[in-house]
Amino acid sequence: MNLYELTVNDTEKIALDDLLFSDENKAALLQTIKEHEYIEELKKYNLKVDNKILLHGHSGCGKTTTAKAIAAALNKNIVIMNLSTLINARIGETSKNVKAIFEKAIREKAVLFLDEFDQIGKSRDSDDKDVGEMRRLVNTIIQLIDYFPSDSLLICATNHYHSIDTALLRRFQIRLQFEMPDEGELDLYYDKVLAGFPEHLQDILRKYNISYAEAKDYIHTTMKKQIIAELDLQKLLQQ
Repeated sequence: MNLYELTVNDTEKIALDDLLFSDENKAALLQTIKEHEYIEELKKYNLKVDNKILLHGHSGCGKTTTAKAIAAALNKNIVIMNLSTLINARIGETSKNVKAIFEKAIREKAVLFLDEFDQIGKSRDSDDKDVGEMRRLVNTIIQLIDYFPSDSLLICATNHYHSIDTALLRRFQIRLQFEMPDEGELDLYYDKVLAGFPEHLQDILRKYNISYAEAKDYIHTTMKKQIIAELDLQKLLQQ
């Protein structure tokens, strides 16, 4: 399995204003984006920009879309790597593949997004059967993160924050938690997504205690059923 089978160059553009997350998270990300916009000016004062971000929390609450939005805001390419895919490819070659992916992002001055970071960042004290390989891998990642250049941006995401080695956690200047949305936040999201459909189809039963991703899937499934039902009715009336 080669490097290009392990990574995705995503071209989807997502605006930061389109994201729904806490004011605290938004303020931290806006600060990071501003730092990278003025990176050369800050260098004159020996000020280093924050370029290592860990996003953690519930699945489907916007970690991946946040990484894409940051890349779009900085007009950078984003290289996406799912670490479970990398490890399952060939465990013995994991360190070499990780180095190659980092080198690719550095060459392109890109945003490197490592999803399912807990897969590669397990504690070196774990009982994993491949614990020796994992220990070497954690050490490799620590070195790569330490020497990651400021003109690139590393964003990692995990649903299992507490399973990550503490030595790795310390490398991230910014750690943002993504919570499940409450009813008010979901209502805003429902309004936003439903606005793209005909008004007479928008009054659907709303589900709560779910993630944004689950809400989106539910809306799309419901809309498809309603639109197909209307098309079937139109076809029947035309017969």
